[in-house]
Amino acid sequence: MEIGDILQEQYDLAYLRGNTARMEEILARSRGQAGAEDEISARKAFVLASSGHLQQARLMSARAAELAQRASQQGRQAAFALGAAIFDAFFGNAASARQGAAAVLKLNRERDTEYGAGFALALAGDSSGSSQLAADLEKRFPQDTCARFIYAPTVRALVALNSNDPTKAIELLQVTEPYDLGTPLSAAPGYFGVLYSVYVRGLAYLKAKQGPEAAAEFQKILDHRNITVSDPIGALAHLQLGRALSLSPDRARAKSAYEDFLRLWKDADSAIPILQQARAEYARF
Repeated sequence: MEIGDILQEQYDLAYLRGNTARMEEILARSRGQAGAEDEISARKAFVLASSGHLQQARLMSARAAELAQRASQQGRQAAFALGAAIFDAFFGNAASARQGAAAVLKLNRERDTEYGAGFALALAGDSSGSSQLAADLEKRFPQDTCARFIYAPTVRALVALNSNDPTKAIELLQVTEPYDLGTPLSAAPGYFGVLYSVYVRGLAYLKAKQGPEAAAEFQKILDHRNITVSDPIGALAHLQLGRALSLSPDRARAKSAYEDFLRLWKDADSAIPILQQARAEYARF
């Protein structure tokens, strides 16, 4: 019998090495294995999302959640189902993100579930719903490091951005800085949350038109691929870096960052809003 955590580590290593054959081999080995197949299926969903294959990523997330449900693992089911909502939020499909997050919250309201749903809702523009989740996290887990210093501040920073207040967002994220390169508990088994506060801080600096500061945050993500592994923010950081550099005179570097993103997403689903935006922005160089 295969152990899910070990297979997941092997799968991540194969991904970082670009060994797709090894990844498919590990996926095949996980099939029919309780606690392994759902985990590797969820991981593959992130791999698909990282290259913009959103439709396939949604299906794989649903597959992972279904396997967890069959095993009566409601917490894992919710964690895996959140993947699709988070992908949609990152990629600009706001309505789908809100719908997906709401559906997951009906499964359970555990700490990490509330964070993932709150993050997706806030990124998708639902400030009211995400603020309620942040407040609930603060109330229920006042002594919890992740809830207090990562989850709630990150969600509240996104809410501030929705209100066009990047200064407040940056202030809220000051408490997350010591944990920037840590692995939050939401990453096991949900795989989401690593360096999300860094990404949001970058968005805040970008909205504040502070290009160098924004670029530094997105570069931090790119410099730590061994931590983000296949999370979509690894690809999106190239685009956001391009946007940050566009605020400076260095148009060549900005163009190069856009090209890095578009190269990674060369076979991506064409209807993804953030991809359409990126192509339109790149066409202006």
